[in-house]
Amino acid sequence: MGKSGTPRGPYPYRLRHHIANLETLLLDLNLDDITLVLHDWGGPVGLGFATRHPRRIKRLVLMNTWAFAPWPGGPFPRLLELIRSERGERFVLERHGYLEPALLGTTHHSDRLTKAVMEAYRAPFPTPTSRLALLCWSRDIPVTEADPSYAEMKRIEQGLAHFTRTPILLVWGMRDPVLPESVLRSWQRIFPHATAHEIEDAS
Repeated sequence: MGKSGTPRGPYPYRLRHHIANLETLLLDLNLDDITLVLHDWGGPVGLGFATRHPRRIKRLVLMNTWAFAPWPGGPFPRLLELIRSERGERFVLERHGYLEPALLGTTHHSDRLTKAVMEAYRAPFPTPTSRLALLCWSRDIPVTEADPSYAEMKRIEQGLAHFTRTPILLVWGMRDPVLPESVLRSWQRIFPHATAHEIEDAS
């Protein structure tokens, strides 16, 4: 994770740009009958592509993710509120303050985040410049209509109707403090035909 190339110069890191990157790759490969396996922020990105090209999608696997606006989970995480504030830039870029509380605060079995595991997570982000994506993606989560990616998230949400007959598997860690059980139930209301696999001891 984090070993890919980093854009040179200013890069917006908006939802629509992530979708465009995936779209360019999959169209260049000319893939059809695609099974998309989507987790967390990958849900809006992957479904952003899927709603633009529904005929290319064969199946969907959704794991603790969302594609709704406004924010569908519980109270917006305090860590993300901090990152969106004026103090957020210094906290993420200069203090490298994002990864540790994000991982420890959301991993149900945090005891498995050993020193070696944490060092592997930190390794791709040794400098403030390398941490820019961490700052930008967190700030881009659309919470209110004033947020830049709100309209794109609503477009994706409205496009979910394309998949009412598509095979869908919902795999959900039931201990997720950010995208809790209520979000799973929202998916089940949208896709009542979906198969759900609830993992009680996972986040």
